[in-house]
Amino acid sequence: MTDALPPQPLRSPTGLLVLLGLRLRSVAPAEVVAQRFGLERPEVDAQLVEAAAHGWVRHSEGVLAGWSLTTDGRSETERRLGAELARTGARGGVERAYSGFLELNGELLAICTDWQVITVDGVEVVNDHGDADRDAGVIARLGSLHRRIQPVLAPLHAALDRFGGYGLRLDAAHERIVSGETEWLTRPTIDSYHTVWFELHEDLLATLGRRRTDERHG
Repeated sequence: MTDALPPQPLRSPTGLLVLLGLRLRSVAPAEVVAQRFGLERPEVDAQLVEAAAHGWVRHSEGVLAGWSLTTDGRSETERRLGAELARTGARGGVERAYSGFLELNGELLAICTDWQVITVDGVEVVNDHGDADRDAGVIARLGSLHRRIQPVLAPLHAALDRFGGYGLRLDAAHERIVSGETEWLTRPTIDSYHTVWFELHEDLLATLGRRRTDERHG
């Protein structure tokens, strides 16, 4: 199998993007899936109807209303992602990018923890952000990490178009953070740095058919 990249990044089929969008968001309405990958809403609706007929997705009402993958749907998503890697010959490149990501993952998690928590008299408490110098140091560490993740992402986008958005989204979150909108570091309800990072992690795992438990025990 060749490891050469295609001349242009491959655009994944709509059906795969819909399934992957649900994998990344866990539960999401159709419009959120459409927005995630710049898809037309009628296309997404049609793919969801077809996927539901195969038992790959289900729709729930209530507080967490939206579509989600079934167990069979997760397996089908990973099967399609694996087949896509085989067609492009990009598995080796994605594996290397995943390894580079893992080298930085613990650092990002530590930055987020240090932003949210401080130690007072040996006890961890919620950071009240009263120490401006300490906070500035955490943001500086994020800047260093941000510069190092970009070269990891570039080969991913060169192989698969759908990976291209991660660098732009991390850039956008980082710009907001350094401009003083520090909620863009960890807030889960927006496209914060941690939110995008978590989604990238899940995308790499799904693409390679890995599990987070493999990382803990590997």
